[in-house]
Amino acid sequence: MIFRILEDQFAQKSRLSKAADLRFMQLALTLGRRGQGRTWPNPAVGAVVVKDGIIVGRGWTQPGGRPHAEPEALRRAGEAARGATLYVTLEPCSHFGKSPPCADAIIAAGIARVVSAIEDPNPEVAGQGHARLRAAGITVDVGLGAVEAARDHAGHFRRVRDKRPHVILKLAVSSDDKIGAAGRKPVAISGEAAKARVHLLRARCDAILVGIGTVRADDPLLTCRLPGMEARSPVRVVLDRALRLPGASKLVHSARETPLWVMTSDLSEAPAAMKLGAAGAQVIRVATTTAPPPGLDLLAVLHALAEKGITRLMVEGGARVASSFVAAGLVDEVWLLRGPNAIGADGIAALDALPLTAITQSPAFRVRASETLQSDTLTIYERVEG
Repeated sequence: MIFRILEDQFAQKSRLSKAADLRFMQLALTLGRRGQGRTWPNPAVGAVVVKDGIIVGRGWTQPGGRPHAEPEALRRAGEAARGATLYVTLEPCSHFGKSPPCADAIIAAGIARVVSAIEDPNPEVAGQGHARLRAAGITVDVGLGAVEAARDHAGHFRRVRDKRPHVILKLAVSSDDKIGAAGRKPVAISGEAAKARVHLLRARCDAILVGIGTVRADDPLLTCRLPGMEARSPVRVVLDRALRLPGASKLVHSARETPLWVMTSDLSEAPAAMKLGAAGAQVIRVATTTAPPPGLDLLAVLHALAEKGITRLMVEGGARVASSFVAAGLVDEVWLLRGPNAIGADGIAALDALPLTAITQSPAFRVRASETLQSDTLTIYERVEG
């Protein structure tokens, strides 16, 4: 009888311990998301230091990627870190970069246990951080919160593994799958709640990309316009094979305040590039496709952006650009906002020549989440990794 009581007590203690671990890891994940869009080329990591069930330090990767989350959390914990548990959303680094290895800082702080969500695929880390901690006598548990961490760090993983950013396609469509009226006449599709969500997504991405057609037709600014978050605006990227970007556009006029990168062909004229450069834009030349229709090689575009440190890219327009990314199999995530009103048969199709079912009914994508935003519906699709 006494053994049964002891077993029950042990099981209850184990359940409580697992619940506490999950709660602290969820906090670390939430903290890490604070840095999304601001830490590139580094991943946005979150960390929490806990001692005797009390949080004694919190940290997240700072703007520009330094300091890392772990040293931030340890700094705030101070001496209380000795003998404590560290919860972190990505394997601590083990190599010297612009700062010393986080694994060494954890060892020096006297941490007794590390709960790490997921291993870092970066070849310079790839399990070596966890191994160094274990070699120092620290208990290391890996895998708690791994699914969420993989999503949060998808940009870092994609850049390391495929040398390109994680691509998020945003589409705002009418009830009849149109993104605009005939002749590109102004038409309201999304409500204020949906627009606010889009601006929040912009703030959590490193860069936002549109085609030159959208720029010439709509003259967008492509910044984050949520109150108090203007500084969180992403890098603006324009696909402009022939450098037709108007010098009077809002993008060019604001290039010195918010970075503007113009992706163009190797054959585009140098004087036009010099004018854009003088206005503060950065012109980046990439290869073009050989098959019709002529255009920039999208994979070359993504490789160039990854080389410059971009990990999370939001593709916002227009229909031809969106369809090109979908057709090329380069979309990892889709945010589909559907408004309540129809535009009509003469409206602009969401994916140009492709049907919207290329996403909504494709085996390549699955629904991850869905919610109502006032009169709009947001459905998030994610790529099914084979």
